[in-house]
Parts: sequence; C-alpha cells; structure tokens
Amino acid sequence: MGEVNGAGPARISAIAALDEPTRRRLYEFVVRQPAPVSRDEAADAVRAPRNTVSFHLEKLVAEGLLEAVYQRRTGRSGPGAGRPAKLYRRAPGQIAVSLPDRRYESAAHLLADALVEAQATGEPPRTVLDRRARELGRDLGRDARGAGTGVTQALEALGFEPRRSGDTVTLVNCPFHTLAQQHTELVCGMNLCLLTGLLEGLEATDVTARLEPAPEHCCVRLHPAGHDPR
Repeated sequence: MGEVNGAGPARISAIAALDEPTRRRLYEFVVRQPAPVSRDEAADAVRAPRNTVSFHLEKLVAEGLLEAVYQRRTGRSGPGAGRPAKLYRRAPGQIAVSLPDRRYESAAHLLADALVEAQATGEPPRTVLDRRARELGRDLGRDARGAGTGVTQALEALGFEPRRSGDTVTLVNCPFHTLAQQHTELVCGMNLCLLTGLLEGLEATDVTARLEPAPEHCCVRLHPAGHDPR
C-alpha cells in the first residue's frame, strides 16, 4: 500500500490517534481481519464497552486509518432484508512512520553488510545477502523461542501481520514493501531466507516458508512441512 496522502500534520495526527491503548488495540484487531467487522465484534475482541468502542472507531475513521462500509450480512436484499450494518476495515494507504510496520533500517543493514563482505571476500553479493538474512532469521528465532514465543507471535513482532487460512499462513504485510516493489527478486529472496532462518531458530520443523508472490501481500507464505503446492 502507498503512503497516506496529505501534509505532515495529518500524518502526525493519525499517529497520535493510536497513542490511546484501546484505540490502538481496535486498529490492530480490525486490520488483521479478512473482512470488515462490526462494532459488537470489535467490542468483544478488545473487551471494552460498545459505546467506548464506537467512539474510538469513529475517531480512527476520522483520522483516515479505518473506513466505514455498509453491508447486509444476511445475504438477502430487497424488502425485509433489514438495514445494512455499519462495518469497519483498514483504509487504503499507510502511515509511513509505522503503520503498517516497515523495517527499512534492518534491510539497509543487511544490504550494506552483505556488500562490504562481498567486496572483501569476492563472494557474490546475492549469496552473501541470502546467507546473512538466514543467519539473522535464526538469531531472531532463537531469541523468540527463548522467550516462549511461537511462530505467529514472532511473525507479528517482525511486522508481517500473519493471517491463517486453513493450514496456510499468509503474510499480509511486507516490512520491506517499497524495496520489494523496486527490487522484487532481490528483496523477496532475502525475505524468504530471513523467514526460513526464523523457522529454524524457532525449531518449527512442521512449517516451511515458500516464495509465493501475491498482490498486496508479502511474497512468502507458510505451509505445513512436506506440502506440495502443485
């Protein structure tokens, strides 16, 4: 997704809106759902009164972080179908500062370190980058395992926004989004190595990372080990 349009003060206002803990939890809940959610669903998720949730949801809409849509959930139309429900979903765009989570500094360090090592050793830069990304992933995975963190939580901490669909885990956000758009093969390969290393560090032998690019998603998906996508 692209950056939020408008001047700096508008972006700062949107970021400030998420400083309130309940509002931040609401935003995180809504954007991780595959379909728009109602106020009641949001209230149940964050365990807050419906009136409080309604206020915060409208604030998030006003700041351009969420958008409201009206849909009938009964599947019926015409007379007797009832009024459309007001639902909420992620608004188009992003706040470049932190929403969704972007980790360009981490990518910059990986790329710079790989280039320096490649110049010193004569090894191909791409080979060095992939190896370093995998090593970094292993270190992150070991740290997460030591803290008792599972795969989903580790992916969330890295900003990938994992979403499970059956046995598959789709990564809704790419922490290196803009770089991946401009240098797709290089960055997606780095991402695959990073996540492969993460799973190794977590000792998650029942899961494997595969390169499966899809619009508006990270280029990597997780499948059960031994899964054949063909």
